[in-house]
Amino acid sequence: MRQLIAGNWKMFGKLADVPAYASAVLAAPTHVDLLVCPPFTLLDRFAAALKGSQVALGGQDCHANPQGAHTGDIAAPMLAEVGARYVILGHSERRNDHGEANAVIRAKTEAAMAAGLIPIVCVGETEAEREAGEAMQVVRSQLQHSLPAGFAGVAAYEPVWAIGTGRTPTETDITAMHADIRAALLAQLGEAGAKIQILYGGSVKPGNAASLLALPEVGGALVGGASLKAEDFLAIANAAPRG
Repeated sequence: MRQLIAGNWKMFGKLADVPAYASAVLAAPTHVDLLVCPPFTLLDRFAAALKGSQVALGGQDCHANPQGAHTGDIAAPMLAEVGARYVILGHSERRNDHGEANAVIRAKTEAAMAAGLIPIVCVGETEAEREAGEAMQVVRSQLQHSLPAGFAGVAAYEPVWAIGTGRTPTETDITAMHADIRAALLAQLGEAGAKIQILYGGSVKPGNAASLLALPEVGGALVGGASLKAEDFLAIANAAPRG
């Protein structure tokens, strides 16, 4: 399965950044799937700049309803209309900053699939939960309660304590967690669970990408800060295994 390298720009980026960045990522390697998830304000500009290319676009969140009186929110059909193919859901920053519970993420995931989007559902433990030996239990619970029946999307494991800190779990820990996630997906979704990509996220950068992307059950990366520079993002994509 081709790996997916997804860039989450979070709340960074300006209109002036789009032309040069889009031009650079058009040179993306062909052995991976590249995805850029900029702020909502840049999606339309990116869609125009990348039209006809293999680089996909995604949103960073969506509402559970297809429309309505929800000031400040964005609906999944709106993302699809502007050219998005994916949407990130349940990121720890959404869970923490906005108090999003698993049930909310599940409803958003259902809405994304109904709109024809591919949801990337994030799971991950805090440092306190890992130190208490509860990491796998926490992640399994998030999967169980965030993924709806018939889930067709991507899972992303991001240990909360590694996001933006420069710290990463050991390769042994990542391998163990991804194996446990795969087992949970199979138990929850049956044979369909074998086909779901599991991304790793949390301080992925050019210097560690090759070793992280080569680990068993790692189907790609969800990249934060390093995705803001096209050269770093492409270096991570080029580090993905070939063949």
